[in-house]
Amino acid sequence: MIIIEGKIFNIQKYSIHDGPGIRNTVFMMGCPLRCWWCHNPESQSIKERLMIFPNRCIGCMACIDACTQGAIREVNGIVVTDKSKCTNCGDCTLVCYSEARQMTGKTMTVEEVANEVLKDRHFFEESGGGVTFSGGEPLFQVDFLTELLKEMKDNNIHTTVDTSGFTTRKNLEQISKYVDLFLYDLKHMDGIKHEKYTGVDNKLILENLKYLHDLNKDIIIRIPIIPGINNQEKSLKAFRDFIKTLPNIGRIDLLPYHKIGEEKYNRLGIKYKMLDVEEPNEDEMDFALKIMESTRKKVQIGG
Repeated sequence: MIIIEGKIFNIQKYSIHDGPGIRNTVFMMGCPLRCWWCHNPESQSIKERLMIFPNRCIGCMACIDACTQGAIREVNGIVVTDKSKCTNCGDCTLVCYSEARQMTGKTMTVEEVANEVLKDRHFFEESGGGVTFSGGEPLFQVDFLTELLKEMKDNNIHTTVDTSGFTTRKNLEQISKYVDLFLYDLKHMDGIKHEKYTGVDNKLILENLKYLHDLNKDIIIRIPIIPGINNQEKSLKAFRDFIKTLPNIGRIDLLPYHKIGEEKYNRLGIKYKMLDVEEPNEDEMDFALKIMESTRKKVQIGG
């Protein structure tokens, strides 16, 4: 018997914003994009990484002795980590009694994930919910994702995949028949700006959205509204005009940019590029809503 496993960094219970009803959201590791505003930077790499919570440190200094790379030292009574020397081996986390040091993610089998999700089957049945696979980019681990989707369908669980759409056509073909709903992210219609802010061009993303649309899949388009990046009238109308060419799309969610993930960058030792970007105010969201409503589709603020 072949045991299929993959990398997960969280299974969020009682999720109500990632598809219909009450759901479990399975956050998978690995992503080909590097969006400036990503609120799950711990998910970008498929490899586990060290996260540091300075406010939890009790100053026992056990991590210094545990580090074989000389990446941790004491400076004026404070534990300091040189991320350029850190190999993310995790040895320091094993001796950190206060959990100030943690590794992101863990390896789980399909069976382990399924067993955890199915504990909440009664919530799904009563609310019309199910399971959502998010990330990261769940299609980054396409074989693992496929087996998870099959397992959920074998148990009559509604399945949703939250995707950037940046993947191969073959990968979409592999999973599409096991997916009840796609949450499909559109971040910018300008290919050059899309590459600047995410690291990849948007051509493949738009082509894949058309492909799923032509399969008559159930799709909700999600657009993050980010001041100064994609909330200008020209950008919003470009979204609108493209979505108008997709008659089978039933709903558009406008997601206001937020800074919730900022502290995660500090914990990972990664530079946060959005420090000078403010969250959109009510007027800005209403402006975006008004433009997108001209698609004559259901449009809402939030998921």
